Amino acid sequence: MLNKDDLQIRWFELEQKLAERFGKKPDTESILFLIGIQELGDIRKKFTKEQKQDLMHIAICTIMSSSGYYELDHIDADGWPHYKQLKPMPTMNPFEQEVFLKDHILLYFQTHDF
Repeated sequence: MLNKDDLQIRWFELEQKLAERFGKKPDTESILFLIGIQELGDIRKKFTKEQKQDLMHIAICTIMSSSGYYELDHIDADGWPHYKQLKPMPTMNPFEQEVFLKDHILLYFQTHDF
């Protein structure tokens, strides 16, 4: 993990790029939602509340798979990916969780050439 200042700079740059693309600055949940849609590969105008939660879960599993916490198990008949947890998430305070999550989100966008 990189130092906190570098992470904040990279996070701000990601927010700026997304704001330019979508017309408003996204919060972390919105970014996870976008990652979930990207991974699902199904761009709809509307998702149910449950589907939105599932998309955020897909995003979390996807970004945490780079550190070995999850791996893709299968894709169901409707095209939705399902993951299995390989190891427990580390115990962290809320600030550490935020940094951990943001670092993994940034890695996702870096590896997807955004």
